[in-house]
Amino acid sequence: MSEYVRFIQRIGLVGITNILISLSSLIFIPIITKSFTTAEYGMWAQVNTTIALVPNIANLGLPYTMVRFLSAEKDKEKIRDSFYPMISLTFISTVIICLLFLIFGHPIADALFNGSMQVLYITTAISFFACMNLMLITYFRTFQEMKRYSLFLVLQSYIGVFVSIYLTYAGYNIETVVLGLLTGYAAVFIMMAFLIVRHLGFSFGKWSNLKEQLAFALPTIPSNVSSWVVDSSDKYVIGILLGSVAVGCYSPGYALGSILLMFLSPFAVLLPTILPEHYEKGDMAEVDKYLSYSMKYYLLLTVPAAVGMSVLSKPLLYIITTPEIALGGYMVTPFVCLGAIFMGMYGITNNILILEKNTMILGKLWIIVAISNIVLNLILVPYLNIIGAAIATLLCYMLAFGVTAIASRKTMRLPFNRKELVKILIASAIMGAVVYMMNPSGIVNVLVAILVGVVVYFAIIFVLKAVTRKEIGIFKDLVK
Repeated sequence: MSEYVRFIQRIGLVGITNILISLSSLIFIPIITKSFTTAEYGMWAQVNTTIALVPNIANLGLPYTMVRFLSAEKDKEKIRDSFYPMISLTFISTVIICLLFLIFGHPIADALFNGSMQVLYITTAISFFACMNLMLITYFRTFQEMKRYSLFLVLQSYIGVFVSIYLTYAGYNIETVVLGLLTGYAAVFIMMAFLIVRHLGFSFGKWSNLKEQLAFALPTIPSNVSSWVVDSSDKYVIGILLGSVAVGCYSPGYALGSILLMFLSPFAVLLPTILPEHYEKGDMAEVDKYLSYSMKYYLLLTVPAAVGMSVLSKPLLYIITTPEIALGGYMVTPFVCLGAIFMGMYGITNNILILEKNTMILGKLWIIVAISNIVLNLILVPYLNIIGAAIATLLCYMLAFGVTAIASRKTMRLPFNRKELVKILIASAIMGAVVYMMNPSGIVNVLVAILVGVVVYFAIIFVLKAVTRKEIGIFKDLVK
């Protein structure tokens, strides 16, 4: 089996994993939106937004550092010497941040959780396990144990969702339902910690290794935090300026559009573990091939998905939420879809700078992007309501990709094939027109429209020869 076939298989595995994770959140949206008020759903959205933030700060950029420095390492002792200092430092920083949450609990609860201290306490506990789990799950990613990596990601999502569903149907209030999320994070933490300690043994490691690693890691913190600011802080701004009901209307439309980022996850997970080995050998042609294939496959999937999701956003939201939320938030989805495409192109292109260990430029870039996002939200939301937040997100993702593309060209050519991109755009536009004319409503008609759209799109792709015979041969090998 060729190296490219293995690469595509791993993309498929991680891709399926992220589809399952995305479905887990979508499964719960109709249950929670129809069981609680829009304001209470807004509180749930703020909990998830906060959980996404804390690891970006507390982990100090060490998960990605682990991938960059240890992915080619085979010596168990050297792995142990670096891993345990990383996880220990993460534990210390996480505890400090959780204590700050408790110290400033009342103003945080008032601003985000409608004054509920119970939700704040639970969110703090979940945030602790989210930080630790990110480090532990990165261990499996680093050494390309993709089956375990995928399994733990799925379990973390589904255990929490199923417990939350049970608590909802059992009639508990939203404060108790949030507790369901904690069960998934805690259970997976125990399982991963057991496997890693059993494999590596226990050691305090060599803390002297942290000097070089932190020099690489710390500049990525602004990038990580700022990407969260662009991705999620709009919910904070909307909540403060417009209230929890507006957050409840905004979040489902945003969730639909951001589903496209699941197509980026396989490349974001696998490229950093594969590219360094070829880069260190000086095999730049191989690096270019991986980046080019990744960009093509990403656009091949996300451009038509963005068009289809935009056309179907209103009927989809009617199915999974309430009429109030659907009418209030369906126009959010197209802007978020387009932003997700640019974010994905950034996520693939930035590997060029990371291979050069030029993380400083990414840190500076995302500080600028984050500030721009906050300013744009404060300007646009009062005038355009939740649509203003979606437009702000799109503009910031475009800025991030544009600057990264310019900076990367100094090292390598960008992994684009313009002719293939034009073919993808043509096929997507025709598919979108067909689905729009079908004007589906109801779950059956929407599913039929999706199926027709997929058939039309790939038929045009094959007619335009946007996929080569060699690539078709690779996919045939995958199913043998």
